[in-house]
Amino acid sequence: MRRFTRPIPFAVFALLLPAAAAAQSALPVDRGLPRHHAPEPTTAAITPADLMTRLYVFSDDSMLGRRTGELGNVKGTNYIAREIERMGLVPAGDDGTYFQTIPLKTRALSDSSSFAVGGVPLKLLDDFIPITPRSFDASSVPIVYGGVVGDSSHPITAEQAGGKLVVFGVAPGVSLRRMFRAAPAVRGAAAIAVVALDSVPARFRAFFTRPRMFVDDQPQGSEQTPVFLVSDAAAGKMFSAPPAGLSPGTAGGSAAIHVRYSLEPVPYPARNVVGIVPGSDPKLKHEYVAIGAHNDHLGVGRPMDHDSIMIFNHVVRPEGADDGGKRATPAQQEEVDSLLAVYRKSHPDRMDSTYNGADDDGSGSVSALEIAEKLQAMDPHPKRSILFVWHVGEEEGLYGSRYFTDHPTVPRDSIVAQLNMDMVGRGDATDETGRTKDGQPLHGGPNYVQLVGSRRLSTELGDLIEKVNTEDGHDLTFDYAMDANGHPSNIYCRSDHYSYARYGIPITFFTTGLHSDYHQVTDEAENIDYPHMAKVADLVADVAVHVADLDHRPVVDHPVPDRNAPCQQ
Repeated sequence: MRRFTRPIPFAVFALLLPAAAAAQSALPVDRGLPRHHAPEPTTAAITPADLMTRLYVFSDDSMLGRRTGELGNVKGTNYIAREIERMGLVPAGDDGTYFQTIPLKTRALSDSSSFAVGGVPLKLLDDFIPITPRSFDASSVPIVYGGVVGDSSHPITAEQAGGKLVVFGVAPGVSLRRMFRAAPAVRGAAAIAVVALDSVPARFRAFFTRPRMFVDDQPQGSEQTPVFLVSDAAAGKMFSAPPAGLSPGTAGGSAAIHVRYSLEPVPYPARNVVGIVPGSDPKLKHEYVAIGAHNDHLGVGRPMDHDSIMIFNHVVRPEGADDGGKRATPAQQEEVDSLLAVYRKSHPDRMDSTYNGADDDGSGSVSALEIAEKLQAMDPHPKRSILFVWHVGEEEGLYGSRYFTDHPTVPRDSIVAQLNMDMVGRGDATDETGRTKDGQPLHGGPNYVQLVGSRRLSTELGDLIEKVNTEDGHDLTFDYAMDANGHPSNIYCRSDHYSYARYGIPITFFTTGLHSDYHQVTDEAENIDYPHMAKVADLVADVAVHVADLDHRPVVDHPVPDRNAPCQQ
């Protein structure tokens, strides 16, 4: 699952959050599983043993954390493609292959970038930071004051802003989060500067200048207006009086801005893996029930003490990276030290640098393989075809699913529903799987699964899942708490299902939720609950068959979101 990031720059500000509350009172669950497991032949049935065989392969250190654009992800996608070819799925990628390669590139800010006001150069990071990652050249651009961000009572006109650098202030007490939500857009402006850089702690400013991945599939001329953060001192050089006392439309001096970015393809191809179990009905086989998971994770980082991280997060950060800013209280640190001392008596030190992503989203990826093997072996196949897509780049920003739905390899309107699995391998009572909208911790259980989005577009799809669960004897316990409107964790927007939902395709996101190993080097195959994961996979397979055999498409009876607007749960 993609990590929750608030509007820039609040992802980095999470480091400033206060300490956690109550600590866990025991060591993390030891499932008694080995660090390594020899693979065994898989069967057509969905079984814990098959899932274990697949996940130990897919989340092995040799896969190098499967980060998008790196060698490890190529290894992971090669494994998936080999498996579905062996099963006999129909290739549905590019040019008769199982791969859809997305045009992923890296954009890096050039050291030669400059910003000068009245011939006086400003200093990058101290005085200005480009926010919009696009090159911009203006040898002499007039400056004009635009007013205060979010103040619609005194707007600057398009005529006043045309061809100029429009500078906006921020009202006292307005948070950067609110400011970015109301980020100014002025028709005709050459560029925009917001006087807010002083609010960004110096140690976090380099965050904005790091190389960024992007999918290069937009036509030329569609770039956003460049936006900059500037300091109070820089703004003071732009006008003859302090900006706070100016009226919108007040002219300032001129600026020379030369911001350049270098573009490079990622080192290794970024690939969705796509295969089809053909439908058995002559008419309905041209429609698809999509099943998805994401094939990427976070790659390799710096070496760290695996067991110390595991125990610290278990006590202090029960939701892993989503609790990333929490610091240990003295009592918690004492408990961490005590538990680690006990653990060390039977476990040698273990340095680790590979983010194996066994649950995120190795669990969804291998569950999709198990479902594919089961459905391919059915005789007859479901009436509609089953479209399997293992999306790349989910962790980087839903890149693969967004690209697939923007450039589908089957007609987009032939996809009647999408069932997404992301982190389906945990969810027992010791895992803090999330929090309610009002902040109360959630915990799993033997039959636990969270459903997100199941009725957001189609009431019928959500009702069908409930019916399949009950009448077909799955008897899983559904938790809808994370699906609440306005939930601060915004889970609905954080995995690949949303790329389909924005096109009006009914979706359901199946997950067993968060846990203390989320986005940590401790997310290992030995920590997965394979019987639990098999139950979830079996439910998803059964739901897919029921949807595929309907005599109609699931009815969309709720509004379709604006696919170009930011997602908000």
